[in-house]
Amino acid sequence: MISLLNNHPAFLGLLVQSPLLCNGFISSKPLSLPTSELRNPESATLFASSIQKDSITTLLALDSDVDEDEIVETVDRAPCFDGICESTPVDGDVAAILSDTNAYDQDNIQDEASSGESHAGEAMLRLGTMTGPTVWSEFGRLSQEYDVANLGQGFPDWLPPDFAVEALVSATIDSTKQSPHQYTRTAGHPNLVKQLARRYSKHMHRTIDPMNEVSVTVGASQALYLSLQTLVKPGDEVILFEPFFDLYQNQIKLAGGTPVYVPLTFVPYCEDNEEVTGGEWILEPEKLEQAISPKTRAIILNSPHNPTGKVFNVSEMQHIANSVIAAGPQCVVISDEVYKYIVHSSPPKDELLGVGNSCPGHVHFASLPGMWDRTITVSSAGKTFSATGWQVGWCIGPSNLISPIHQLLPYVQFCASTVIQEALARTLPKADEPYEGYDSYYEYLNSKYRRKRDLLGKGLKEAGFAIPDYDRTPGGGFFIFARITPELRRALPAERMGPEYTKNPAAPGGEARLDWALCQWMAEEKGVLCIPSSPFFSREKAMEGASDEFIRVAFCKTDETIESAAKALMGVRSNEALIGSALVEANVE
Repeated sequence: MISLLNNHPAFLGLLVQSPLLCNGFISSKPLSLPTSELRNPESATLFASSIQKDSITTLLALDSDVDEDEIVETVDRAPCFDGICESTPVDGDVAAILSDTNAYDQDNIQDEASSGESHAGEAMLRLGTMTGPTVWSEFGRLSQEYDVANLGQGFPDWLPPDFAVEALVSATIDSTKQSPHQYTRTAGHPNLVKQLARRYSKHMHRTIDPMNEVSVTVGASQALYLSLQTLVKPGDEVILFEPFFDLYQNQIKLAGGTPVYVPLTFVPYCEDNEEVTGGEWILEPEKLEQAISPKTRAIILNSPHNPTGKVFNVSEMQHIANSVIAAGPQCVVISDEVYKYIVHSSPPKDELLGVGNSCPGHVHFASLPGMWDRTITVSSAGKTFSATGWQVGWCIGPSNLISPIHQLLPYVQFCASTVIQEALARTLPKADEPYEGYDSYYEYLNSKYRRKRDLLGKGLKEAGFAIPDYDRTPGGGFFIFARITPELRRALPAERMGPEYTKNPAAPGGEARLDWALCQWMAEEKGVLCIPSSPFFSREKAMEGASDEFIRVAFCKTDETIESAAKALMGVRSNEALIGSALVEANVE
């Protein structure tokens, strides 16, 4: 805000949404300031402060019909609903800030950087080479160009449960004094934050304030983004456990921070020259301790974990808690728990400290002793209710960590969809009721995913992949991180590792390695689409070959899709036999 006033005094319009609007207050105090004063940094700073203090939906407009030496503020009182104010449009013409809409791709940025001149915005510069094509754009293209069984992106290909759809329909058509089709409270629809506070009070074993300790966002991705934006400044470090969901490192960079990678260690069940097996990923405490420094601002914890399916146990979480304390009072944990209701292979009972009845097998990091005050818990509705398009997420935490998110939210969005929030508020209580022969929808969900995991796991093993043994390794989420065996390496045609295929700008470092080559070949030639593991590693580790052994396979698909994929996967293994026969014939000749 201050930067805008300092650098753009002749702007056409700015909508300022005060944090106080979230609490139901609005002011009609008139403000005006000559544009000449806006050129004075001190005046601009004071003016920006007064706007934030006084609180307000404010329209600052300057166009050809207004004296260019004066900015006139127009304030309109908003109607209140349930003690929460909802903004209404200000009468009159509203001019938007004009901005350069030129798009910048990777080549633009690199060309400008080499010439010593750049017109790209700060966000694009911070992303650097990350602005080019991605694994998602590349494999999204393959899914469109080829007839494949798509086990790539993590979204269910079935409808949400009936009670969720019915809640959405009823929220849409209900005729009430306050229409669900208009804005709601910026920090979260009152009915929804009350439901979330009720649920998390049970999970965290404490009473959570719905208005000050809950923030609703447009999906979990935005919840993560806002958490990092309110915590991180240039020079700060944020720890990631590697492999990691690729969104994390770019959001850290957008906030000006530096990702610090702590590798999880893959421990195979058995390893010899005769057999390559599955295994489990573990956190070695000393590796985390080595990464901690006074610059550590945050640690991102994701359990259940994407992409590996790992469920962090209480011992590992306690090591993380100890590291947070060792790093200093500035360090917090951002706990991404979007898969918390999908723990299909639970840890031993002695590892279930602090678990609420409605999410068996999951440990909320914030429920550990002393960690509530040091944790922002992030989650969403999409994975739980098979409704990723609803795009409703949230942050839960102490008011000192949530308040900055409330303050930033109005500058990112006015509010998440009101009708979707109302639908979710109606859905949550229904999920606790008996469903399809189970005590609750959550029990049904776990059973459903356990069966699908086993169905896909059988197909992967028959195709020659090594996978985790879920009777001995806790698992959650809806991905299998399958290990590429030597026979599958032999099945891949040699030319697929040649420069014609491996030069790929979407791959880390522009070089597709074994995992990428195998997934691309399976999509193009065998009719099944999986995701290579290299994008889930830091660029350096991927280029060193840390990702060569794994691919990520989603089982949040219909049985028909999984069965079709399993059949296609058998064609991968048969390719080794064809190559072997060709080699034998060549030797005979």
